Amino acid sequence: MSLDDPIAAEELAVQPSPAAAAAGLPSSFACFVTGTDTEIGKTLTSSALLHALVQRGVRACGMKPVAAGAELRDGELHNEDADSLIAAGNVTMLRSLTTPYMLKEPAAPHIAAALEGVSIEPVPILAAYLEIAAASDAVVVEGVGGFRVPLSADSADLAQQLDLPVILVVGMRLGCISQALLTVEAVQARGLKVVGWVANTLEVEMRFLDENIDALIERIPAPLLGRVPRLAQPSAEAAAAYLDFTGLPNWPAQRPNN
Repeated sequence: MSLDDPIAAEELAVQPSPAAAAAGLPSSFACFVTGTDTEIGKTLTSSALLHALVQRGVRACGMKPVAAGAELRDGELHNEDADSLIAAGNVTMLRSLTTPYMLKEPAAPHIAAALEGVSIEPVPILAAYLEIAAASDAVVVEGVGGFRVPLSADSADLAQQLDLPVILVVGMRLGCISQALLTVEAVQARGLKVVGWVANTLEVEMRFLDENIDALIERIPAPLLGRVPRLAQPSAEAAAAYLDFTGLPNWPAQRPNN
């Protein structure tokens, strides 16, 4: 069945997640990480999720379906965000699966893709996700930019087709309250659910930081997973120390060491 076949595309798009299909078995963990903007901590949060999952003894894999700003190293395109997710997980997959669209230009994905004559289509991404999910106990999918970044269509369309619970990363700075609430509305408009959010500190000293977080706690219909301070040396492990994911849907129990 060709991925270019529209019938195949439709079947892939409407397939339930492997967790939902596994009747009678414990559901796997999967989520879609989005943010209020670009460069606000999505990769750090996604890496922290993967680190926490690995610490619980599960097979965890990250996926960055679209990455713009790649450079050639050792004959292979690399992107810093995509590499960070690979490093934080413990399942080895082909880079063509974890990042089906690796674009060279550090620009909005639809612009970077146009420069390379590429059309960002959902079917290869959905097929890659299903393959990763089949090989893993947990999958963390990191979006690109904000929730409504254009691809060939819209990154919100991709999130809707993946049909995963959403974790929102809020970059704490002036204006973040409106950005966060508008993003929540956009997620809900696609029939998706925000299951948790992270307050990621961007500025060394943000005025009224606590008041901004309190305002968001009152207005976002999902629990605050934690406050990540501005880290001197950001890492998955360092960020995970400030976050509590145990209340997320289908978060795995600790597994014994083999």
